[in-house]
Amino acid sequence: MDLADEETSEAARKFKELASGMTHEAGTPNLGDFFHILARFDFQGIQRRIRGHLEKALNLFEWLIDERLREHKSESYVSANDMLDTLLAIHGGGDNREEVQMDLFVAGTDTTATTLEWAMTELLHNPNALTKVKEELDQMIGKDYHLEESDISRLPYLQAVIKETYRLHPPLPLLLPHKAGADVEIDGFTVPKGAQVLVNLWAIGRDSMIWNDPNSFTPERFLGSDVDVRGNHFELITFGAGRRICPGMSLAHRMLHMMLGSLIHWFDWKLPDGVEPEQLDMKEKFGVTLQKAKPLLAIPTLR
Repeated sequence: MDLADEETSEAARKFKELASGMTHEAGTPNLGDFFHILARFDFQGIQRRIRGHLEKALNLFEWLIDERLREHKSESYVSANDMLDTLLAIHGGGDNREEVQMDLFVAGTDTTATTLEWAMTELLHNPNALTKVKEELDQMIGKDYHLEESDISRLPYLQAVIKETYRLHPPLPLLLPHKAGADVEIDGFTVPKGAQVLVNLWAIGRDSMIWNDPNSFTPERFLGSDVDVRGNHFELITFGAGRRICPGMSLAHRMLHMMLGSLIHWFDWKLPDGVEPEQLDMKEKFGVTLQKAKPLLAIPTLR
């Protein structure tokens, strides 16, 4: 079962609706977060809707697991070696269903897909940058060779494109909520112990005191720069920093380079007829993740 193929899979369509619904609700300002005495009343119905989405998601995963276990019993079954088969093997062939379900749901977030969509959107919106990535791949990899993970270090412009996408379109614009462990004074302001802290990455990435021409997509700003995303430079902390840094950072960072590089290396891309690069819709839809308000539509041609 492919949860990415919405055209042919009803389960994939339902899963995307559930994931989108949960991220939307989680990103909606909740009165209970600001006035704790109101939290238990759930006046806005956010908690009720999230519980509904979660219950539907777990029911969907239960059905997927049952289907796969039935396939396992067939004499003609050939392992798909996909994520579900791997998780079933790790967790005892379905004996620990709750662990399998939560691994599928928690690990299957849409942050990587959202960042990839923004990167492709920015490159199509800025054809010169797209040409530079393509030329770098042709020169360093060769037109007839597949991009390998070991090649990433030899592709500085591709790395710069990913960093610039992180800066302009952070997958989690407010990171995840943190809580102050003690009273602390920052720049003259006192943050009391127990206060919820949100870090506005979106504003940091567009701060003119930090970045020159902050609203333009300019990967060149990272060429020759030592700024990275591993929590060492606070102007670009896409995955957080310190002990609470995202545990999936290394995998997500590598996969983004592999996916974006492969898409550009093997395909020529164009916008639908009548749409010019400067007309591309760049509006954002705010939530826990920073998605495009209107999904990207682009046409690939095999090179």
